[in-house]
Amino acid sequence: MKSRFSASNNTKPLANKVGVLLTNLGSPDAPTAKALRVYLREFLSDPRVVEIPRIIWLCILHGIILRIRPAKSAKLYESIWQADGAPLITISQKQQQKVQQALAKEYGDDVVVELAMRYGNPSISKALRNFQQQGISHIVILPLYPQYASPTTGSTFDAVSKEIKQWRWVPTLHFLSGYHTDKGYISALASTVIEHINEHGTPDKLVLSYHGMPEAFRDWGDPYYDMCLETTALLTEVLKDKNIMLKSNIMSTFQSRFGKAPWLQPYTDETLAALPQEGSKHIAILSPAFSADCLETLEELVHENKEIFMEAGGETYHYIAALNDREDHINSLVEVIKPSLYSIKK
Repeated sequence: MKSRFSASNNTKPLANKVGVLLTNLGSPDAPTAKALRVYLREFLSDPRVVEIPRIIWLCILHGIILRIRPAKSAKLYESIWQADGAPLITISQKQQQKVQQALAKEYGDDVVVELAMRYGNPSISKALRNFQQQGISHIVILPLYPQYASPTTGSTFDAVSKEIKQWRWVPTLHFLSGYHTDKGYISALASTVIEHINEHGTPDKLVLSYHGMPEAFRDWGDPYYDMCLETTALLTEVLKDKNIMLKSNIMSTFQSRFGKAPWLQPYTDETLAALPQEGSKHIAILSPAFSADCLETLEELVHENKEIFMEAGGETYHYIAALNDREDHINSLVEVIKPSLYSIKK
């Protein structure tokens, strides 16, 4: 009789070896309607992402959205696609390699770093099975979303649990649910702003555009909104202390809304349309919620929202890149991970 639970080839666990799994949202395998249909089906079928009653939503998803949206989304992805693939994937791979190198300096071969995407490839299941086959008994999962949200971090936990519950031997797990107040992360954000101002001057407004979510999620207890505002407050204090920006010239907005239901406000696009009329014609914008540049930053913030601002009378618009694989960002991620590596004997 075959067991329903899978097991490692190693009967003796490697007690001092730790697997670190970095995750992000994911991208389609190609900027084509076919690839987008596969990706969006998986993404939009997640009950953490869309909480409309299941039967109703699946009818809308398969009857309307997956017939129309893939072709439109493919054109957007095509506009940012690079020779080596989707920016989110290639940047995340660089992050994984640099985190591995940084940890190796202190822990040698005792730490193995894998990368996985919640939707698409490389998958969370595959990465975890790589750890399983190596007999790794201690796994640290770090979703690369600074602010916890149910549709992102919570969904990642679901995917990890779905895989692990199929294993005969369950390893020690450390799931890191966010790092929105981490000093290294805030310092890295501040450095990107300071570097930008040194090159381009001080903007009338510094807009911190976070990814949006339905307002109902906040009403139901999701802490994401409050965490975003806390990140803004901490970044603002650092910039004030360095005499870089006035508090009144820094604001939080929310982008990427979908559908007709109210989402977290103020909306980024509507804010950008109004700012020139209020006297703010030079802005800089960044998105602290994204650890790596992706469609929502490289297309939506760099192009779409710039067009909105300029057409409304704006004069100077700059996008400040995500932290990506900057050295200070990598160092901050390493410091977030280190407390969970206690099982390694030094």
